[in-house]
Amino acid sequence: MPGTECDLYSIERVSEKRGKTMKNNAIKEKIKRGEQVLGAFLGINSPPLVEMLGYAGFDFVVIDDEHGAFSPSELENIIRTADSVGLVPIVRVSYDPSSIQKALDRGAKGVQVPMVNTKEEALDVVKRAKFPPYGNRGVSYSTRPARYGKDSGKPYLDESNENVMIIVHIETLDAASNFEDIATVPGIDLAFVGSTDLSVNMGYQLAGASHPEVQKVINELFIKGKELDVPIGTVASNSDAANGAFDKGAKFVCIVLNNVITTALSDVISASKATQSVK
Repeated sequence: MPGTECDLYSIERVSEKRGKTMKNNAIKEKIKRGEQVLGAFLGINSPPLVEMLGYAGFDFVVIDDEHGAFSPSELENIIRTADSVGLVPIVRVSYDPSSIQKALDRGAKGVQVPMVNTKEEALDVVKRAKFPPYGNRGVSYSTRPARYGKDSGKPYLDESNENVMIIVHIETLDAASNFEDIATVPGIDLAFVGSTDLSVNMGYQLAGASHPEVQKVINELFIKGKELDVPIGTVASNSDAANGAFDKGAKFVCIVLNNVITTALSDVISASKATQSVK
């Protein structure tokens, strides 16, 4: 509740004399300043691909533990690689109740949580991602984000609570109807519009997200986000779609890396066959 010692918006900053134990979350700060950020969904256990994303200039990577195939150690190594090339690592978590805890203990700077449909579910997400007194995330100082025991106590806990980025997926009609209740839960940093799941949930499996009724709902979510001062994120299949999302007002756009790679490979094959047919 505002005005209490548990107010999420008045977390005490660590004294400069004590020094900060971790880097600030760069994309969380950029979005707070009104900037737009671009990232990519990664569903393949490939540190070299993560390095390529960083060298190319992307802002963040979303490691897809909902649809991808990662063991806990693979997840940590992908996060470590992202850190090494200046990418902010976020994990789209699975439906396992412990997945938020495990992603953050591996060193993720944020979590994307799928299928959040009610205020109660959003409150539960925040509780799982924040340390007490703002949540009930379990505390361990022997993990990677605490530098294996070098960081501990109130400075570490406060900085973790301040830096973690909490993103909820709005991808059903129920979630769209409950958007204001979900998105305004203290601690929620961004609402991510999952257009593919939304279109399927609405019954438009064939037309997909391009169906006018789906687009109507998506446009309404962008309008509501602006009215409530809630940043909106979404997915994009390519650079044109990403630019379109930014033009619409998205602050956080995530391309699907598999689609980009598959399209690029197909283009190479098409161009090669075209050249061969001319000879």
